[in-house]
Amino acid sequence: MYKFYETSFKNQTLSIREKFQNLSFSYIFIICILAAVGITMLYSAANGSWQPWALNQLMRFGLGLGVMLFLAMVDIRIFMRYAYVFYFFVLILLIIVEVTGHIGMGAQRWINLGFIKLQPSELMKIALVLALARYFHSSSLQSIESVRGIIVPALMVLFPAFLVMTQPDLGTALMLIFTAGAIFFAVGVQLWKFGVVILSAIVCMPIAWHFLRDYQQNRVLTFLNPERDPLGAGYHIIQSKIALGSGGMFGKGFLKGTQSHLNFLPEKHTDFIFTMLSEEFGLIGAVFVVIVNFLIIAYSYSFALKSSSYFGKLVAIGLATNFFLYVFINMAMVLGLIPVVGIPLPLISYGGTVILSVMAGFGIILSVYINRNMNIGKD
Repeated sequence: MYKFYETSFKNQTLSIREKFQNLSFSYIFIICILAAVGITMLYSAANGSWQPWALNQLMRFGLGLGVMLFLAMVDIRIFMRYAYVFYFFVLILLIIVEVTGHIGMGAQRWINLGFIKLQPSELMKIALVLALARYFHSSSLQSIESVRGIIVPALMVLFPAFLVMTQPDLGTALMLIFTAGAIFFAVGVQLWKFGVVILSAIVCMPIAWHFLRDYQQNRVLTFLNPERDPLGAGYHIIQSKIALGSGGMFGKGFLKGTQSHLNFLPEKHTDFIFTMLSEEFGLIGAVFVVIVNFLIIAYSYSFALKSSSYFGKLVAIGLATNFFLYVFINMAMVLGLIPVVGIPLPLISYGGTVILSVMAGFGIILSVYINRNMNIGKD
């Protein structure tokens, strides 16, 4: 099974120096700019203090930067070889969460390791992309076009998505499904199959509604009418819109946001940090962050297009889509365009596992770019 890989390693392996020279330093620089914005906003969220968030975020980003560069130096064939192993390892972690997971804020999503609370669902976003890319790399077009050919990858998506949904974490479960959908589309799964899935989801919505937790139902109802409970379920989004609007074109100034610093804005250091940024730096600051995120996404997809290997293309597409979903869902949420879900703004919102998983994703994308001229045969 690995005979081809052993031959390829001898003939195509790049030296560390060659890999370093092939790095996209402009891509890394843009990522660092985004992280710097996040650390600055966390400093502001603590009223001009490095504690308790900004310094921790800086240290975690430094660790994440090391993880990114390390993974960038890894041969892309290593990711392909151990894709299934990593997928099943993270799947086991998700099952452990169901049994003995750490509970916080009413959800059971973490494994407490002492120095960090590990969130396996974040790792699954990477593991699922690698596993699907490995599966479709080894599949024929005829197999993909048949219904039987997509049963296995569909189960690979649905099982972890179900485990994540029971934590409960509907937002992350949907991210897994949408990211997988982008890979399914990229490999050529027919549009009528997507249509069947979407139609089935619409038909099942009335049934699925009864399986949602009370707070999840309240989030949907609040999205449809935020004024129904202005001091309860609608408080977050109402305050978010007030802060967004009060920032105007140029904002109120650094450390001068009234909604955030007078504690009217909940979760200002996590899910609603984009709102605080918009209040202090106005539309100009918000557009700047959107542009920086757009550049990262554009670079990531361009790396996918430049890759000679099918596996590399699918990995970069999947991880780029995952990052796009982070950004789109968070910004749409704070703008009131979709119901409130617990999706942070990557590298800006405060977080541990999220920042490390996002940086790991960037590292794998860089590995795809470094090894863009490498052809990988089917195993």
